[in-house]
Amino acid sequence: MINPVKLNEVPKNLLYALDIGTRSVVGTIAKKEGNDYVVVDYEIMAHPDRAMFDGQIHDIAKVTEVVRHVTDQLEQRNGFKLERAAIAAAGRALKTERASVERELDFTKEIKKTLTDSIEMEAIQQAQKILVNEHQVQSNYYCVGYSVINYYLDQSLILNPIGHRGANIRVEIIATFLPHIVVDSLYSVIHKAGLEVMNLTLEPIAAINVAIPTNLRLLNLALVDVGAGTSDIAISKEGTVTSYGMVSLAGDEITEKLAQTYLLDFNKAEALKIRLATNDRNAFTDVLGMSHEKNTDEIMAHLNETVDHITKEIAENIIQLNKKPPSAVFCIGGGSQIPGFTESLSQALGLPKERVVIKTCDALEKVKFEKEPLIGPEFITPIGIGITAFEEREHDFIQVNVNDSALRLFNSKQLQVSDALILAGFNARSLIAERGPSLTVSVDGMPKVIKGEYGEPAQIYINGVLSSLDSKINHKDQINVIPVAKGTVRVVTLEEVINFDMSITLNGESIKIVDAVSVNGSYRTGEYVLCEGDVIETTGIDTIKALAKQTELDIRRVAFFKGDQNLSLEYSLQSGDQIDFKIVEQFDYEIEADIVESSDGFEHAFVEGQEVLTQADLILERKSVSAAGPIQVTVNGELVWIPQKNKETVFVDIFDHIDFDITRAKGILVLKLNGERARYTDILKHGDMIDINWR
Repeated sequence: MINPVKLNEVPKNLLYALDIGTRSVVGTIAKKEGNDYVVVDYEIMAHPDRAMFDGQIHDIAKVTEVVRHVTDQLEQRNGFKLERAAIAAAGRALKTERASVERELDFTKEIKKTLTDSIEMEAIQQAQKILVNEHQVQSNYYCVGYSVINYYLDQSLILNPIGHRGANIRVEIIATFLPHIVVDSLYSVIHKAGLEVMNLTLEPIAAINVAIPTNLRLLNLALVDVGAGTSDIAISKEGTVTSYGMVSLAGDEITEKLAQTYLLDFNKAEALKIRLATNDRNAFTDVLGMSHEKNTDEIMAHLNETVDHITKEIAENIIQLNKKPPSAVFCIGGGSQIPGFTESLSQALGLPKERVVIKTCDALEKVKFEKEPLIGPEFITPIGIGITAFEEREHDFIQVNVNDSALRLFNSKQLQVSDALILAGFNARSLIAERGPSLTVSVDGMPKVIKGEYGEPAQIYINGVLSSLDSKINHKDQINVIPVAKGTVRVVTLEEVINFDMSITLNGESIKIVDAVSVNGSYRTGEYVLCEGDVIETTGIDTIKALAKQTELDIRRVAFFKGDQNLSLEYSLQSGDQIDFKIVEQFDYEIEADIVESSDGFEHAFVEGQEVLTQADLILERKSVSAAGPIQVTVNGELVWIPQKNKETVFVDIFDHIDFDITRAKGILVLKLNGERARYTDILKHGDMIDINWR
């Protein structure tokens, strides 16, 4: 017990940092000398009992006791009172969720950044809901970062939708959250230990700040902090830290495997695990009191499967966050020192083994010690907490007001308006202008939906200055949001829906195809304003058949064309069509007709009571021939036998011997004989090749 002495005020250039870990608490006192970070003193104390699990404080009183002891030791040795401390929230408390949000768009308008900002904000809120529902927790979460995985425009992948047009947009994001309870429990321990929080950061941020300095972040690197309960991951590329992750497997899995294999209690198994990194021979006593001495290689033979399982999970998480293996990986934390860990991780990532290394304190640039230096990778994070605090002093949280609500935001990054609105629970859809109600009418029996007008978008002000969702925010900013003004029903006249001047050209002559338009049974002019549920009917020429009747053309002797396309009688006319017709000797249409066989021996076809075609029209001349054997032809690739009668076999006879329905038109009937266009009266011969299909 150190006798209490009168303590002086802490020098202003010194900073106290605490790493409150699952296994131990590390306190460091450091100062800045130019660009160097100098560790003046440090104290390490293991938790006597398991008061923390996976970085989460479970017993506040026990953890407070350890923090107070570490602080007292440093105070007594250095002769000044420590009043404020920099701390870090465990990265293992981070939770990551994926979410997807889809919206319908007005395809006539360009996509703007305000829309993408809004849909990304909505996706973060969706991820937050998934997080709460899946983990069955009510705690609020800070969003400490997110990344867009993909955008899709009209179901197709697109890198950047801004400036494009489409009817549908979808975004997929991955977001990282920190629960409030983690921050609250840390604050509680610090306050009960007689300290104030000077700065709070995340352990992965602290670790990457010292292990991967800014000048290296242009490279695609991964940092893996293998602790006791979990392995924390941070990814850097293009000059910044892009994402954080966590795998709930780490050193404890190895400790527990040792305990099960050699019948050890947890503490003895933990001590044995630590010695494996430095000893070739290891002596230990199991719970039965039996002594053992084993080679490290012999022990590792029982642990390799567990190590491979841990590294495989870490590799999968890295690839999920980074979308590919990084260029290199730095491993820190005590768990990374287990023999074979880095080799196993390099294999799981498909990287050369020299690209996955352990980063130790003696490899840190611009870090010096005034006493015996800390060496192992487990001390990277405590040093990083202090360095981060020097760089971000007084910036653990910022406070802003959103309309009339005061909010505290975790300052782990450059914060934007969207971060504040997410924490305030703002509905992202309320920020984007919405259409008014749609108007639905019926046009010639088909429903037509007329979408409403767009309203005014929401307006965002920061300290009275018009801003946007991605505008930066600072401590004490006042954010005001004026909600979106919803659109109204669009005023539409009849002539906007129906073109009264619709016409076609027939052999160069313009023919109007709309005679009149009625609404709900009454004829209306183009100025009529449509109402919900209106039934609109047009009268006029709608098909080739109607066109022929209007122009008194005989459909038995006239063929209609649009360019090179031979048109059926049921072809639906469109405004602007250029139709040509010509007189032909042979009828080319397949229509629904009543077939009647008369006493003259011919079949007659009638449509709506009018005779349109007879076999006499098609068979111009028949010659009697002597009875002969059947002929063989190929129809659409299949052999067909046709028995010969006392007459020649003509093309039209083939329909009596094949399964091909010509009673209902399915387009234009195409007939070919030996590769050439066929007529119904063409005479068939043995070996002919016939093709019959609809076009």
